[in-house]
Amino acid sequence: MVEKTTRQVKVSADPNATTSKPINGNTAKSSIKSILITQPKPENDKNPYFDLAKKHGIIVEFKPFIHLEGVLAKEFRKQKINPAEFSALIFTSRSAVDQFFKLCDDLRVRMSPDAKYYCMTEAIALYLQKYILFRKRKVFFGDGTFQGLTEIIEKHRDGEKFLIPCSDTHKSDTSDYLRKKKYEFAEAIIFKTVAVDLTEEEIRKYDLVVFFTPTGVHALKQNFPNFRQESIRIGAFGPVTSQAVIDAGLNLDIQAPAPQSPSMTMAIDNYLNRNS
Repeated sequence: MVEKTTRQVKVSADPNATTSKPINGNTAKSSIKSILITQPKPENDKNPYFDLAKKHGIIVEFKPFIHLEGVLAKEFRKQKINPAEFSALIFTSRSAVDQFFKLCDDLRVRMSPDAKYYCMTEAIALYLQKYILFRKRKVFFGDGTFQGLTEIIEKHRDGEKFLIPCSDTHKSDTSDYLRKKKYEFAEAIIFKTVAVDLTEEEIRKYDLVVFFTPTGVHALKQNFPNFRQESIRIGAFGPVTSQAVIDAGLNLDIQAPAPQSPSMTMAIDNYLNRNS
């Protein structure tokens, strides 16, 4: 389950004028004093959203609209995938490691000691020691980027058959890469995305709600099929998420990335500077 606690920051403002333009013809509204980021709360205070709150004297809180639940063994069997038939696995999170090996236990599947593991980061690679005998020639890790992951696959690949444990709403970057290279692989859905229960009062507390995935937008509409945006501003990161907002019949006020605002914090900063 994703943590539902929120983080609040409120300090004095320091606005600077710049430009930002709403999409869908949203009319002028009152100034923004509170923002909801639909992501988990950062683990520490070294986060650009906290800097943004300090600069503008606003409240920033974090609450995901979705969380991931591990699929049960009986659900996994419907995919007709036997993990033991794959010689290499690709992990992008520690939670995926936990859920994968839990499913292996439930399915009574034992991975070959010769299986290779390709991990997004060193932390994930080291975490594997909880489940396997760690051998440097069998466990490889990147620098936390997609490019780093593809580099270790290219460097250490030797005719492997890859399995990608993932969620039902995962990004397709890794699969697209393997498909382009014509490598043999399969996706194993080990998590399902579930909407968090919300109340409309929780949403109405905020002047701006920021989405990062289409599933977050879908969760809003699932909780409130007749949701009326009214004075709430909406931000979206990425073209797919932005389109989901528009398809939901909502006004999109802040969009990133853009040439002048490659990050969401920069896009919000530009908007606040113009509308303060």
